[in-house]
Amino acid sequence: MRADARLLAIRIGAKGQQLRHTCRNPKDKQDRCAARPRLRSKAVPATDGRQRPVGSVLWTDEIKFSADMDSPHEEPSAPAVMPVSGPSSQHITPGTEEEANPQSDRAGAPQKRSTKGKEPLKRKAASLKEKSKKKKRSGVRREPRPNYTVQHGEDMLLIISNINQFDSVWKPKRRGSKRKKTKTKIAPINRRKNPTKPRLSKVAEKASVSDVNVEPAESSDWGHSLPVEVLVKIFELAVLQDGAVPFLCRVGRVCRLWNSAASSPTLWRSVSIGYCWIEPGKSQLPGTEQKIRNTVNWLAQNRFSQLRDFTLSHWKKHVDYVVQVVAESCSNLQSLKLSYCMGVTKEAFQNLGPACPSLESINVQHTEFRDDGLISFLETNGNKLKRLFLTRNTKSEKLLSVLCRGCCPELRLLEINTKLDSGYCPLPICIQALQVGCPKLQVFRLMNVSPIPKMIRNTPSSTPGFPLLEELCIASSAHSLLTDLDLLNVLHGSPQLRVLDLRGCSRVTAMGLYNLPCEDLECFYWGLYFNSNVMVASNKGIHMLAQKWSSTLRELDLTNQPFTEEDMEIAMGHLADGPGADAFRSLNVSGTKITSSALRLLAAQATALSYLNLSSCRYLPRGLKRVYRGQEDIQQLLDKL
Repeated sequence: MRADARLLAIRIGAKGQQLRHTCRNPKDKQDRCAARPRLRSKAVPATDGRQRPVGSVLWTDEIKFSADMDSPHEEPSAPAVMPVSGPSSQHITPGTEEEANPQSDRAGAPQKRSTKGKEPLKRKAASLKEKSKKKKRSGVRREPRPNYTVQHGEDMLLIISNINQFDSVWKPKRRGSKRKKTKTKIAPINRRKNPTKPRLSKVAEKASVSDVNVEPAESSDWGHSLPVEVLVKIFELAVLQDGAVPFLCRVGRVCRLWNSAASSPTLWRSVSIGYCWIEPGKSQLPGTEQKIRNTVNWLAQNRFSQLRDFTLSHWKKHVDYVVQVVAESCSNLQSLKLSYCMGVTKEAFQNLGPACPSLESINVQHTEFRDDGLISFLETNGNKLKRLFLTRNTKSEKLLSVLCRGCCPELRLLEINTKLDSGYCPLPICIQALQVGCPKLQVFRLMNVSPIPKMIRNTPSSTPGFPLLEELCIASSAHSLLTDLDLLNVLHGSPQLRVLDLRGCSRVTAMGLYNLPCEDLECFYWGLYFNSNVMVASNKGIHMLAQKWSSTLRELDLTNQPFTEEDMEIAMGHLADGPGADAFRSLNVSGTKITSSALRLLAAQATALSYLNLSSCRYLPRGLKRVYRGQEDIQQLLDKL
């Protein structure tokens, strides 16, 4: 049945194409219509009992390839037809009225015009109206492609459907703005997300419901079954790396279990708060200032019960208020750091004394504060202070004078620094008075600061020095005026020295270093980070230092030192043959006259060597002058050598 129907449609289509082709010529169309004038007078009986003239437009039913047409008792040879009136045919396809109705009126035109003279005018008006309507419609909206095919028969039009029940009807895309296109794209996505519950069977619905209920149950069981102690341990590792704030504040909002774990006082022992409420340089509204105060009060009352180390960075306002609240709520505070803060008054330090008896460290580097406030605190509560960090400014001399008077006898670490781009920064200091006032000093750092000897009345000329000193740093990016005698005055009583940093000290000689009473030096930094070989006081003697510290030396920096290649080769030989060659781990000889043979001696014996800087070494071949990191990289260098 399906094949017969298709064959019938193909034949009808071919016949209609023939008739269309012949009817395109108006002369052929007139001859053909004149040859059949009698078709208009006859009538054809219809199935519904009414009479219709031959040549009227007829509709066919849709040809459906379904099981209904495959019944054995029905065998249609042609598609069924349905009557359609004249106006509907005009609406379907323009120009079909002229093709369907032969122009037999032209033969009997005089008779009709005599009887009805106003009909042609009415037809012209109607056709003009229809054309105007069609033009307006075509301009406003494009008609979609019909899902049927019009075939022309001998005396009728056949309109045959070209889809079946399994085909989808194509519709043209609407012309419009981009917003309409986005709407059409979003609509099907929303439909796909909608659950298709009616299509599922009962068994499938039960399975889907069970699956949906199981997943959150497993996740909730995992969250509730995890002990709080385990979460606290995990949070401790994260706090060590990222800090308590804002990490603990964020994880406390996940669920109640995480909130209880994040509120553990052991996690809030070290807190650093930066300035995160507004952008730097902008003024604060009164509401914002009140929020800041409320936040600090809530943290101090609910989280800072076991606070040990507190850091405040880049605060321009409310510094006194924060220090006061922390001091009143945290009696176990041991370290206070105010970095790049402004507006620190005398009251801030006065509140620290009686409220924080365990305070051991104060860091006010790059912070503007009242010197009288810190001086009064050191005079009254400095006997328990162990670490003090300052920045070189006009107030530094007053603070050093307080230390020299013995106000901080338990001081272990003293660091005074300044910015790297500050250039030459002299600092008058009396080393003998400081040795008397701070006899337990272990770490003494003057970062980018050049000390200038200063004498104070009633100060003994001979002192025991710093007997517990383990680290001395007088490094500078500029030229330093430190001499061998000044260095000996600092280290004459320091046999336990482990780290000596003299970067930038070009007036210190190898012989002056050899005479120091420091036999167990582990890290020695003597690089020159400025382009000035004229001011260098020593160009030989490095082999004596290598021989003296060959058993204990672990790190060595000789950047831009003008030692000869023979002296460098002897020094590398002492380090390679010494008992501490296996533990030697870092060497920086950038810009020196080291040779390949000297380098081969040390690299072959120093198995723990993990850092080697050979940049700008003129006595090495090309391709080797770079920085080497890691033992594998250094082993490849040794193979090349």
